[in-house]
Amino acid sequence: MLQHITIPRGPIELAADLHLPDSADNADSAAPLRAVVVSTPGSSVKEQIGANYASRLAARGIAVLVFDPAHQGQSGGEPRDLEDPYRRGEDISYAIDALTTTPGIDSQRIGVLGICAGGGYAVHTARTDHRIKAVGTVVPGNMGTSFRGFQPDGPAAALDALADGRIEETRSGEITRVNWLPDTLENAAAAGLTDIDTTQAITYYRTGRGGNAHSTNRRLSRGDSLLLGYDAFHLVDQLMTQPLQVILAGRIGNTGSYEAGMRLWKMAPNPVDLMVIEGAGHYEMYDEPEYVDAAVERLTNFYVNNL
Repeated sequence: MLQHITIPRGPIELAADLHLPDSADNADSAAPLRAVVVSTPGSSVKEQIGANYASRLAARGIAVLVFDPAHQGQSGGEPRDLEDPYRRGEDISYAIDALTTTPGIDSQRIGVLGICAGGGYAVHTARTDHRIKAVGTVVPGNMGTSFRGFQPDGPAAALDALADGRIEETRSGEITRVNWLPDTLENAAAAGLTDIDTTQAITYYRTGRGGNAHSTNRRLSRGDSLLLGYDAFHLVDQLMTQPLQVILAGRIGNTGSYEAGMRLWKMAPNPVDLMVIEGAGHYEMYDEPEYVDAAVERLTNFYVNNL
């Protein structure tokens, strides 16, 4: 069962899909359901990776809410295409607000599933929102670490350049957007980006395989300063006491998710389950049935045991 809903978020609304087990047809007589909020990868929308995991978890008896972040997809918020890590975390808390008032959902059995950048956002939120009772992650990334590492002259120089750019934007009234990824494999090759992870990311996001009209592949450049100063794992060792599951791709690439996931596993106060899926690459964890099904089976056991 799939319900299209909206989530109030202050002056705007988030567009969301609630995936329910078929048993929810008899919600009046059934026990309240455990539920999971999905925090999706950067640049993705609810119909993509989040739906792949949500539909499978719902088929196994878990209610799952997946949403478009504020400023992205079909959700409200201006300016468009803003990737604000702090607002991404707030989005998760607003999604939990919605679940706690949804009939048939047990408000004491709500967990979170964070995928890629969404893994870092989920962890960062769970530190201080203890309505989240269990934290599952798949190829989790720390966007702050990643963005700082992407800067050829270092993050401080990048912040200087962003400051100059923001001044020019303010004067001109024009807003600058940049690509998350090259739009085509040909563009990537022309830029010298031929590594397997970039190739697989483009093959997923920018082709019929996983592309979606609401996923623009554009990022508001002024948000990059927020990403450069962000640490998804700050104070995790002191505050995130919930059970943690980390699922990683066994083929270590250039996304940093394997390293981030291992760091998270080692620093978390309550690590419960670690799974490394051999042979899988980061982006193959998005939709390759062999790898997604293996992850979902493990996730299901984790949520059943900890929610």
